[in-house]
Amino acid sequence: MSSSMRFGVNYTPSQGWFHHWLDFDLDAVRRDLDAIAALGLDHVRVFPLWPVFHPNRSLIRRQSVDDLVDLAEAAAERGLDVSVDGLQGHLSSFDFLPAWTRTWKRRNLFTDPDVVDAQAAYLRTLASALADRSNFIGMTIGNETNQFALAEHPDPDPITPDQAEAWLRRLLDACEQGAPGRCHVHAEDAHVFYRDDHPFTPGHSARLGAMSVVHSWVFDGTAQRHGPRGVATEHHAAYLVELAKAWALDPLRPVWLQEVGAPQPLIPAESAADFTEATVRAVLDCPGLWGITWWCSHDVSRSLADFPELEYTLGLLTNDGEVKPAGRRIADLAKEWRGVEHAPAARTTALLVDAGDEATASGRSVCAAGGPVFEAFARLTADGLRPALLLAQHAGDPAHLAARGITDVVTPEAV
Repeated sequence: MSSSMRFGVNYTPSQGWFHHWLDFDLDAVRRDLDAIAALGLDHVRVFPLWPVFHPNRSLIRRQSVDDLVDLAEAAAERGLDVSVDGLQGHLSSFDFLPAWTRTWKRRNLFTDPDVVDAQAAYLRTLASALADRSNFIGMTIGNETNQFALAEHPDPDPITPDQAEAWLRRLLDACEQGAPGRCHVHAEDAHVFYRDDHPFTPGHSARLGAMSVVHSWVFDGTAQRHGPRGVATEHHAAYLVELAKAWALDPLRPVWLQEVGAPQPLIPAESAADFTEATVRAVLDCPGLWGITWWCSHDVSRSLADFPELEYTLGLLTNDGEVKPAGRRIADLAKEWRGVEHAPAARTTALLVDAGDEATASGRSVCAAGGPVFEAFARLTADGLRPALLLAQHAGDPAHLAARGITDVVTPEAV
C-alpha cells in the first residue's frame, strides 16, 4: 500500500442512480468519471446491484459483469482506481436483495448454506473479472450488510457473533480466490462500535480483511448533541478511525474512511464546505489512515422518489455535474496532499476503552454519542490534545503501547 494519502469518492451515477445498471450507458458513466477526475481524486468505490447481477441463485449475468469491467476500464483511462462492493445489499435506505432470498424463498442471508455458497460464487466471479486490472483496488463484501442482522430491520436475519465471523471469513476468502493479493475488506456502519448487542463486533471490523473500514455519519446523535460545528461533530470520523485502531491486534493495521458525508439539515448547506474541510483535516491527523472516500459523487436526482431528504444533497457535484462548494474544498485538499507522504506524529495520550469482553464487546455503548468514552474524547480534543483510543485489554502490553507511540493513559472518569 502507498504511504501517500488516497482521496476518492463513492460513485453515485448522475443518470438513474444505481438503477443505471439496468440500462447501462457507458458514455454517461464516462462523463461522470470525467467530472470526478477533474476534482483531482484518485479512486472511486462502485456498487453493482446484487439482484441485477445475480437474479437467480445459479445465474450471474455475464452482461452485467462485462458492464462492470467496462466501467473499471473507463476509470483507468481517467487515472482512477476502482474498489467494488459486491452484495448490494443496502444503499441509501433501500434494500436490494435477490428474489431467491426473500418471501416464498426466505433464507437467512448469513447462515443458509445455499445462500452463502451463491454469495461466495458471485463475489469470486466479480473479483476474477477484475483481477487483471491494474487499477482494481479490491472487493468490499457489501455495503453495511450488518443492517440486515438488526432486530429492528423489517425482515431481520438474526445471527450470533460467531456466525457473523464465519460468514465474513468465508466471503473474504472468496474474494481472495477471485483476485489474489488485492485489498479485500468488509464494511459495516458505526453500529458495530456503538451497539452492545450487535452480532457484528468491533473485533470483526478491526481484525478481518486487508484493513479496517469505518463509515462516519454524524446523524448518529453526534450532530444532534454537539451541533454542526461542534468539536465532536467535526472529529467524528477521526474518532471512528481511532476506535478501529483500538480493537486492532496489529498496531500498524491501516484504516480506510470509506464513507463520510455532510447530511442536511444537521449540517446546513451553507456549512457543508467548512464541515467537509474540518472533518478531512481532523482525520488526516490520525496515523495509519489509508484513505478518504467521500459520500458521494453526484446528488440524487429529484425525479427519483422516496429517498430520505438528506440523500438528495450529499454529492460533491450536482446531478447535472456542477461542482458544489464542498466539492471544491475536497479538490483543494486532494491537490494539497497529492504525492505527500501521510506521516502524522503518534498520538501519545490514549483514552482507555473498557467495553467488556474483548470478543463480544457487550459494553461498547460507552463509545456511542453521549457515552463516557465518546464525550471524554471530545473534551480532550477540545482542550488541544490528540487522544488515541486504547482497549483496556491492551493497556498492560508494553509492546503494543510502544508500537503505537502511547506514553500516557487516561480514563474517561479522569477526564
